Amino acid sequence: MVKSFEKLVEEFAYHVRAQTEQIMGGDAKIGNKHAKKAIAAFMQLRASGDAGRDALAVLFTHPRMDVRVSAAALLLRHRTAEAKAVLEEAAKGKGLVPFEASEALKRWEDGTWALDPAEDDAGQPETAHSAPATKRSRPRTERGVTGRRRGIKRDKPSG
Repeated sequence: MVKSFEKLVEEFAYHVRAQTEQIMGGDAKIGNKHAKKAIAAFMQLRASGDAGRDALAVLFTHPRMDVRVSAAALLLRHRTAEAKAVLEEAAKGKGLVPFEASEALKRWEDGTWALDPAEDDAGQPETAHSAPATKRSRPRTERGVTGRRRGIKRDKPSG
């Protein structure tokens, strides 16, 4: 059964809030579980194309800054002007969430942002508008091979 956009948006906001609270409380492990659930809600919205993305944009006016920033960071490509405005306002503050907002803006400006890449008609990410792959962003299979193995502890003779 497909969840309604409204329900997915509520789930996203709930898990972002819970993630922030857990991280601030010192429990990154539980925080990361909430992050995965927030991303899962976004992915379900994204699967419906721009209509799903538009549904998430209602969070740009959410009372909690962490929820606004998370939604804006994900929607930079789709709703650039609105998302940038949300992130720029949040970045003026101090703390974790304003830092996250400034980092999202920095990645957008330097061309390395890739949280919601554009898709062509076949549902594949477009390559024409994507930032060039950097050493960090390339899949492991694309990294250069040096022709030598990296030494590891078990390769060393015992003695």
